[in-house]
Formats: sequence, structure tokens, C-alpha cells
Amino acid sequence: METGSNLESLNRGVAKSVRGGTGKRHGAVEGRVEPFVPRSEHNPRELRSWAKRTGFVSDYSGEAGTSGSEKFEAFERKGGGSSPKIEIDPVLGRTRPDRGNEIEQLSHGGRGGAMRSENNGSVGRREDEPVVALNPGGERKVGFRGNENGNANVVGNRDANGHGVSAVAPVPEEKEEEEVLGDVKVNVYPEGGEPAANGGWQGPSGLKCGLKENPGFVPLIYYGLQHYLSLAGSLVLIPLVMVPYMGGTDKDTATVISTMLFLSGITTILHSFFGTRLPLVQGSSFVYLAPALVIINAQEYRNLTEHKFRHIMRELQGAIIVGSIFQCILGFSGLMSILLRLINPIVVAPTVTAVGLAFFSYGFPQAGACPEITIPQLALVLIFTLYLRGISIFGRHLFRIYAVPLSVTIIWIYASFLTAGGAYNYKGCNPNIPSSNILLDACRKHAYTMQHCRTDVSNALSTAAYVRIPYPLQWGMPIFHFRTSIIMVIVSLVASVDSVGTYHTTSLQVNLRPPTPGVVSRGIALEGFCGILAGLWGSGTGSTTLTENMHTIDITKVASRKVVEVGAAFLIVFSFIGKVGALLASIPLSLAASVLCFMWALTAALGLSNLQYSQSASFRNITIVGVSLFLGMSIPAYFQQYQPESSLILPSYLVPYAAASSGPFHSGIKQLDFAINALLSMNMVVTLLVAFLLDNTVPGSKQERGVYTWSRAGDIATDPSLQSEYSLPKKVARCCCWFKCLGV
Repeated sequence: METGSNLESLNRGVAKSVRGGTGKRHGAVEGRVEPFVPRSEHNPRELRSWAKRTGFVSDYSGEAGTSGSEKFEAFERKGGGSSPKIEIDPVLGRTRPDRGNEIEQLSHGGRGGAMRSENNGSVGRREDEPVVALNPGGERKVGFRGNENGNANVVGNRDANGHGVSAVAPVPEEKEEEEVLGDVKVNVYPEGGEPAANGGWQGPSGLKCGLKENPGFVPLIYYGLQHYLSLAGSLVLIPLVMVPYMGGTDKDTATVISTMLFLSGITTILHSFFGTRLPLVQGSSFVYLAPALVIINAQEYRNLTEHKFRHIMRELQGAIIVGSIFQCILGFSGLMSILLRLINPIVVAPTVTAVGLAFFSYGFPQAGACPEITIPQLALVLIFTLYLRGISIFGRHLFRIYAVPLSVTIIWIYASFLTAGGAYNYKGCNPNIPSSNILLDACRKHAYTMQHCRTDVSNALSTAAYVRIPYPLQWGMPIFHFRTSIIMVIVSLVASVDSVGTYHTTSLQVNLRPPTPGVVSRGIALEGFCGILAGLWGSGTGSTTLTENMHTIDITKVASRKVVEVGAAFLIVFSFIGKVGALLASIPLSLAASVLCFMWALTAALGLSNLQYSQSASFRNITIVGVSLFLGMSIPAYFQQYQPESSLILPSYLVPYAAASSGPFHSGIKQLDFAINALLSMNMVVTLLVAFLLDNTVPGSKQERGVYTWSRAGDIATDPSLQSEYSLPKKVARCCCWFKCLGV
């Protein structure tokens, strides 16, 4: 095929016509206007818009449009051979009509050169529209006319008579590469990948196990354990933060961990059958950790000596029950369906992000007691998650899936060697003696290090029972106060907003249509019911959908209800074995803090990922998110630092949670003062208020805001697949038929 500019091709065509003397000049002989008008140049911006419509991935280099002959250079060879010679008519600006004998006829086009695809019957594209497709034989067919579906059975450059040239380029492997066609770069993505709707990269979409699939007995057990091991950091580390500051012993920590495992198993099974029916694990969320720390550090509890742990736990139980009852009312009454109209990605993203960022004052300050343990832990979990995420062992991405439990196991063994080697032995000092009872200044200096770094400090393994079944009211009757109840009511709203974003994202991850507002309300109502169970059993925090579910489904590619239910059953069994909770309670505090640094950062990142559903480049959106996050950090800092005397009593990492008793808000009503100061000292609450107000008052189109699109209530009755995915079991649905607002 001859190459060069359009002008050179036209000149050669004119010269050949003059020499041969037989060339036809259609423009002079025929008195009609040809159906196709040649275009002398291409607008690359239009090419990008066309690419978005058709799925063609291109990267515009910013240079001038490519000439037609330069584009033909990309198809010059086929298996080492040469393409047929193509001549351009000097008047028409396209191939001669009498060249049909020089090329292979692929199919018959319509009159006037319009080609109709045999696959979908659509009118063919213009000659300047490239097509890239992979055939089953592993070859990539590239051309400027073709099938919009990408079947590439008919690909090439067609003239006005419908004839065409097949341009085929072999592809050695399915790997990420770039093929340059003039100024257009064609990306071929790895196996399992596909371009996103906006032209960017979208990860592999194939699931190993779908929502209603049963992979078999052995894979079911494996996937179930895998699912919960990837969530281990979220399920078991919260008691290690809370219980010591509540005055609890190592045995109490083990009991709370076992209770959390039991409740997570029960509530997950309930949600799988009666909630949204999505494969989501329920558990103690970080959303409830900040308000729990605020209540724990109330002034009246600081000097409490007798039964401090039980008293604070009962206070938390009462507050959680009231907040969960409010969440039940929100869901069962249908108010959540109305509230959904006001909850969008621009509200969800900064709120969830603030949940993770709220603990920056606790994370590394607590982990810094043992840098020789915590820095390797952080480095190892990041190496597993980021640098080794693509490595597959026996077909499993072990480093990516088990990043947290694998890194914790390795560093825990390493810390045991340090402890056994005497790295934390100080002459005359005993790590089991409280700091207040230590007389020697040298020992008092090292007591904090020994208690946070040694692996043999905890006596949970020796004191915990082999078998213990968690039961309701195991800490005593809940205590109800107005101040703590108000705090948990508002926090339950934050948890509901968090869950809305998780529901929507997960439904897309498992290739489902989004749930209806009624199904979302049903899920929120059941979360409230599960929160009541958490309050009765005494886990210290409410129960909600874990944000980390999105990450787990993404990395494991397993989204089966049965897998989640089997894993939940294992959690219930493990909760009955007291030594399991005791083993987890023995994790050194600094090691747990370093893992939480990663988990909180992951929570913040997952929150920001909700912006993908909106126009993230919109000035309106980025301003709302930025202002919400900044004020969500700055306003609570004012309340937390209002009375610096707290820093003389509490450790620095607990000062942010002491503002409830010494904040600037004073109304004369102590209960109200405590609640308002506590709420305005929590980052996630302030961030939600600011984002909610701005997003619903600043003008913006639905597309710009990324308004969540939920399925309609009538879709469940008309779409059998949607009905089987979200509808309640038949017997339950008959009993709850009057709850029309729940999508039953």
C-alpha cells in the first residue's frame, strides 16, 4: 500500500489518470452529488467522543489530526505480506469505483456505500472511524469501518460500492500494550479487564462466584474463611482499643472479642436472609468507635475505681439500644426512602473519609512506642497490598487477600523473638505492675514500652475459659441517659449514610441492578435490629455494614450469599471457643495500632472512591468535598482543644475524645451540653452536616452530582431476576406483605 500525505496520493492519482487516458472523472461526467463527502482532516476531540460512545479506548496525543494515508500505514502488513494497492480518485477523494478486482470483497453494502451490519442491522460507521476487536484466534483486526459490537468479522476500508480491505494484525499475548495508529493510541487491556464508561481503566469484572451460586462444599468452606480473614482487622481490633481504657482486664478483652465474633455471625446471617440480601458482612464498625471513646472518657468515669468496666459498658449498651431503635424506625417507617433523595456520593464520600481520618491522633502516637515492631508491620502490609498484589500462588492472590492476617502473623512471631531475646527486659521492672504502683523512676519510664511491646504481657490465654457462650445482659442491665442516647441517635444516621454507599457500590460489584429504596430501607431497619442485639449482648459498639466489604469483594471476586453465610457460621463456632478470643486479645497493643493505621487509611480511601459516581472534576463537587473535610477536621479541633487541662490528665491520643465534659457549648442543661459538645467534637458528624447542607443547597445537575440511581419499586414485580435477588423468602414475604415500603 502506498503511503504519504493526502495531497501526494491525489497527485499520484491524477498523474495515473492522465497517463492511462482511461481514467474516469466522476465529477465531470456524472451530474449527481455523491453520497459521501470526503473530509480533509479529523477532529481528535470528536474521536474521543465517538470512543466514549462505542467503547473504543484512545489517548489523544495533542498533535494535529492524522492524514488518511498515515492511518493506512498501520495496516500495511498482514503476516509479512503486503496489502493490495489502493488508489485515491483525485476528484472524489476516495478509492476508485472500478478497483473491485484488486481487493477482496467481504460483504455487500447498501446503496450509496452505506454498510449494514449482519449482526445488529445498524448502519455502518464512517470511513474515518477506526475499529479494534479481538477474534477467537487471538488476532486483532483493525480498520476504519466495522461492526459496532466489535465482532470484527467485517473490518476494513470500504468504498462507495461496499467493497473493503481486511486489515488484520496478529496479537501475541493478552497483555497491556499500546498500538499507535497515527496520533491515536489503542490500549489492549489484560485478561479480565475492560475499559470503563469514561474511557479509564476498570478492573477485572469477572466474579469467581456470583450472588446465588454454590461453589461446592470444599470451596464454600475455603471462600467463607477467606472472606472473613480478609476482614480480620475490622472484626477484632476495636476491643483492643476500647477495653483497656474502660478499665477492663485481659479476660474482659477476650470476652468482648468473642461477643463481637458471635454478633457478627448472627447479624450477617440475618442480613443475608432478611436485609438487602447482598453478600455483606455485618459487624462493629469504626463509625461507633469515636462516640464510644467519647463516652468512655467522660469526666465522671475518669476517677471511677470499682466496677468501672461494667458500668461504662452498661452505659454504652443503653445508648446503643436507643440509637438502634431510632434506626429501626427510620427503616420500617419508610422515612429512609425519602431520605435517600438527599443522600448522594458527594455526601457519602467525605463522611466515610472522615470516619477513617478521625483517628489520626490515635494511630501512630500509640504505635510509636515500639517503632521496631510497628514500622516493619506497616511496611509489610503495604508491600503485600501494593507491590505484591499481582503475584499469584497456586492461582490465588494470597498477598492481596490475606495482607492483614499474613503480615500480623509474621510480625507477631518477630515480636515474640524480640521479647524472648530480652529486648524489653529492664532490670528490676515487672510489666504486670500498673504504672501508678511503680516506685522506681527508671521502671516507670519503661513500663509503657513493656506493656505495649511485649508479647507475653497479656494473661488472656491463661485466664480465658475453653468454652464460653456469649449471652444477653452478660454485663448487667443497660443504663439509659439522655445525653448518651442523643449521641448514638446521630451516630446511627452517620452509619446509615455509610451503609447506603456500601449497598449501592456492592450491587454494582456483583453485577446487579441497584436495589429499590424499599430494599435499602429494609436493610437499614435490619441494621437497627442488629444494633439492638449488640446492645443487649454488650459488644461496646453498634452493628452495621462494614465499609471494607467493598474492598473484600473486589479482591476475592467472591460475592455469594452462601459463602458469607458459611463464614458467619464459622464465626459463631469460634465465638464459643474462649481461647480463640483470648489469642486475639494477646496481640501487642502497638502491633494492633499499626494495623489500625492501615485499616483507617483504607476506610478513608474507600470513602473517596464514592466520588467515581459523580463528576469528580466539577468545581462544585470538589469544593463541597474539600470544605466538608476541612471543616470536619477543624471545627472538632476547636472543641477538643477548648480546655487544655485535659492533656494533663489523659494521654495525648485520648484528649480529642474528652471534649464532651469540657467543651465551649453551655446552655445550663448538663445533659444537653454533654451531647452537643460530644457531637461537635466528632469529625464524621460535622463532615456529614456540612456536606449534606452544601450538596442539597448548591445548584447542580443530577449528572454532575452523581445522584444515586435506585431501581423502581415496580421493577421487582416485573423483573424475575431482580425479584429473586432482593425479595424476601416467600414465607417471610407473606407475613410482611403490609410493609410496602420495604420492597417485599
